[in-house]
Amino acid sequence: MAEPPAVPGRVLVIDDSRAQRVMLASLLHRWGHEVVQCDSALAALEVAQDPSIGLIISDWMMPGLTGPEFCRRLRATRREGYAYVILLTSKSEEGALTEGLEAGADDFLTKPVRVPELRARLNAGARIVAMQRDVVEKNRLLTDALDEIRTLYAALDQDLEEARRLQQAQLQDRFRRFGPVEVSLWLKACGPIGGDMVGCFPVNDTVIGAFSLDVSGHGVASAMIAARVAGILSAATPDQNIALTRMEDGSLRALSPDMAAARLNKMLLSEIRSDRYFTLGLGFLNHATGRMRMVQAGHPHPLFLRADGRIDAVGPGGLPIGLVAGATYHSFDVTFAPGDRMLIYSDGLTEIADASGAALEEQGLARMLQDNAGLRGPEFLAAIEDGLARFAGAEAFPDDASAVLIDYRGPDERLGSV
Repeated sequence: MAEPPAVPGRVLVIDDSRAQRVMLASLLHRWGHEVVQCDSALAALEVAQDPSIGLIISDWMMPGLTGPEFCRRLRATRREGYAYVILLTSKSEEGALTEGLEAGADDFLTKPVRVPELRARLNAGARIVAMQRDVVEKNRLLTDALDEIRTLYAALDQDLEEARRLQQAQLQDRFRRFGPVEVSLWLKACGPIGGDMVGCFPVNDTVIGAFSLDVSGHGVASAMIAARVAGILSAATPDQNIALTRMEDGSLRALSPDMAAARLNKMLLSEIRSDRYFTLGLGFLNHATGRMRMVQAGHPHPLFLRADGRIDAVGPGGLPIGLVAGATYHSFDVTFAPGDRMLIYSDGLTEIADASGAALEEQGLARMLQDNAGLRGPEFLAAIEDGLARFAGAEAFPDDASAVLIDYRGPDERLGSV
C-alpha cells in the first residue's frame, strides 16, 4: 500500500459521469480526503475558489466546458492558494498532453484509472500543495516581520531626527564675539547624527575656551559620547566643566589644557567605559594678550592663518582621549597678532577624497583657506564647506566633519563678551 497523502485535504472531483464520481469519491474517502463533487466544469469554477481545496481531479471531455478550458479559466482567477489539477483522459497523443499543460493542468491519468497510480499522483500533488502552502505561510510571516521592521525603522528614523535636532541645538550660537575675538562653529554629520562636536565658552572677562572633538566611529554611540563631552565642556554649568577650576575668591580659571585632557581620558576609561575614543583640540585664548594655550590629543594640527597670508600647522600631536590609561598630554602656546585666525578641525575635512580617490590632505585644505582669506566668520566656513563639496563631487561627506574658526582682531578692542 502507498503512504497516505502528505496533507489529507479537500479534493474536488469534476465529472459528468455519476458512476465515475462515486468511484473516485469512495477511494478518496478511504485515503483520508474530504470530497466535493461537481457534475459540470462550469459549476466547479465557483466551487474551486474555496482555498481549502488543494487537489482537483477533472475529466477531460465534458459538455459545456472541457477539462483544459476549466483549467485555463481557473488559472485566470484570483484564487487564494494553489490548486493541483489532475486531468483524466483517454487521450495519449503528445499534442493533447501539451494542450492540457498549456491550459494549466499539473498532471494526467489515462482512463481507465488504475488505483495505485491515482494514489501516487495524489500523494505527489498533496506534497506540492503542502509545500506551496508552507511557502505562502512563510511569506506571510516574512511580510509581517518586514512590516514590523518598517514600523521600528520609522520610529528609529523619528528618534534619529529628534537626536539630530538636539545635536544641532547644541550649536545654536554658531557665531559669538568675545571682545576682540570672533568664534565661528561648523558641524556636518555624514548621517542623521555624528560623532563630531565643536564649541566655545567664556572662562572670565579675558579668557575664552574653544574645542573640537571627533569620536571614533559613527552613529548613535559616537554622538552620545560627543554630546556628553560637549556638555562637560560647556558654559551652562561651569562648576561641572572639567577644564575649569573655581578659585577661592569664586572666580573661574582655566586648567592647563594638558590637565583637562588627562581628566577627560580618565573619565572616558573609568566612567563611560566605551570601546570608543576621541581626538581633541582644546585651547584657551587670553584675548587681552593674544596668547593661546592648547592641547592636541590625536586631533589634526590646527592651521594658523597669519594676517600676512602665511599658514602654519601648529601643535606637537599626542594620543587620543580614551585610548591609553594614564596617558600624558602636552600643552603648547601660540600667540595671535591682530588679523590672525586659527582653524581647529576634524580629519573629516582632510580625508575627504575626490573622484579618483585622492584625499584633500592638509595642503589642499590650506589652499582652500588661502583662496577664501578675504571672508570672515560663518561666510568663511560656508565657503570651505562649498569647496569641500566641489572637491568631493557630492554634497554628502563620507565622514563627520567639523571646525572652529577663531578670528583675532587685536587687544585694543573693547573687552567683554556678548
